[in-house]
Amino acid sequence: MTNIRVDVVLPCLNEARALPWILERLPIGYRAIVVDNGSTDGSPDVARALGAHVVHESRRGFGAAAHAGLLAATAPIVAFCDADASMDPRDLPRVVDPISDDAADLVLGRRRPTTRNAWPPHARLANTYLSWRLRRITGVNIHDLGPMRAARRDHLLALDLLDRRSGYPLEMFLSAAAADWRILEVDTGYAPRVGRSKVTGTVRGTLTAIKDMSALLAATQRGARS
Repeated sequence: MTNIRVDVVLPCLNEARALPWILERLPIGYRAIVVDNGSTDGSPDVARALGAHVVHESRRGFGAAAHAGLLAATAPIVAFCDADASMDPRDLPRVVDPISDDAADLVLGRRRPTTRNAWPPHARLANTYLSWRLRRITGVNIHDLGPMRAARRDHLLALDLLDRRSGYPLEMFLSAAAADWRILEVDTGYAPRVGRSKVTGTVRGTLTAIKDMSALLAATQRGARS
């Protein structure tokens, strides 16, 4: 494992169909940490057979799975990516290289749809509004709170992130901004996922994410005023 320079955390809930495509496209030097969040379709067995390190997280929630992967990581740089084949792992160097080059502390992938139906309208609208609020609150020129991202492992652990639901990516961004991290946004491709999304694929899932993130934003604004 001495040649592993990046651990890629892949939160996973019933992604057996997408995992082979994802795992075969990881760049050399990148290790997959597949965090199973209660799959019933054999996802852990598929991931293990393809050489991924598998972690089990019984608490349901994107944040719970993502943080379990971070705790399991040992490489100096940790990247995050969805396990549903909506994002191409070959894009990972775009978010990792600025970290390796010490040009940024947190790099976010700005999703650029590769087809017209890659990003449901309700999810795109919610993301546009959220990005606008984040620019106003933090002053960081962000246009997408995308799930593909990278940072140094020790820096991420020092943030002591607490959210274990949909707000985890937002808490990471807000905490990084509050700590004056150098935050960079780069373009990454975004395609229709394999299977149905647990969040953006449904209006209910999107509303749940908005609720979680709104609570974090409100807390951040109260802290800024106090």
